[in-house]
Amino acid sequence: MPTFRPLPPSRRAVLTGCTLLGFGILTLQHAWPNAWPNSWPAPAVQRIAMAEMTWVEVRQALDQGYTTALVPSGGLEQNGPYLAIAKHDSIVAWTARCIAEGLGHTLIAPVVSYVPQGDFDPPTGNLVFPGTLGVSEEAYAGTLEGIARSLKGQGFRTILFIADHGGSLAPQQRVAARLDRAWAPQGVRVLSVDDYYVAGNRAQTLWLEAQGETAATIGGHAGLADHASLMATAPERVDFDRAPPPLLARLGLVGDGSSGDPRRATAERGRALLGLQVEAALAQIRRFMTPKS
Repeated sequence: MPTFRPLPPSRRAVLTGCTLLGFGILTLQHAWPNAWPNSWPAPAVQRIAMAEMTWVEVRQALDQGYTTALVPSGGLEQNGPYLAIAKHDSIVAWTARCIAEGLGHTLIAPVVSYVPQGDFDPPTGNLVFPGTLGVSEEAYAGTLEGIARSLKGQGFRTILFIADHGGSLAPQQRVAARLDRAWAPQGVRVLSVDDYYVAGNRAQTLWLEAQGETAATIGGHAGLADHASLMATAPERVDFDRAPPPLLARLGLVGDGSSGDPRRATAERGRALLGLQVEAALAQIRRFMTPKS
């Protein structure tokens, strides 16, 4: 084993001074991170998902004009016997990246998984199925507001809420409208990107009908579009070999939580359907961000 040799007194004095200087620098960085951006060269932005970045990289991205933040919301709910509970999370994580890349100079906040799912006692909607996890509209709205306030304080100028779950739209709209009114005079804008869900879903239905599908084969919740979309974004979370449980007998429920004809779904169809949602979202965002003459 190598032997430890103490440094001579002169070297120890130098080392101690450097160490103290280092502690001072770290303290300054911790206390005033926003005052520290110019100490590193600013490389090209390599990542846009904030959860994968360091605070230094986020600061550098802001300095390079990445002042738009996308806040995607998913949801943890039953999706029938073939789709994993995190369907919404998987889909919106994929579409959020496509939207951010389409906009440019946009970072993506982590997906908000806990969203309104109905009443708790007695349970309604998807909450009657095991595995669905929801929060109240107030809790969800408070989460969105906290995220938006965090982003605003860091220097983001445009904050975009995108929900993949229909039950999230109303509270998302209220939060976005209130914050946009309050912050617009400061040059900070907040938008609920409703067209991602509303216009996007309508475009998906029309596209499937043009492919020869009917209302019966398309379905609604956990229907053909949901299965196809997840096959395109997270195929490991779709498994048609899973045996549907006898929910009618075991839980007193009608059906298994899915709709339409899921087996008509393909990943190719999923990519086309997701593209329609992405384009609907981009169109609304670009209208919002275009200065009015």
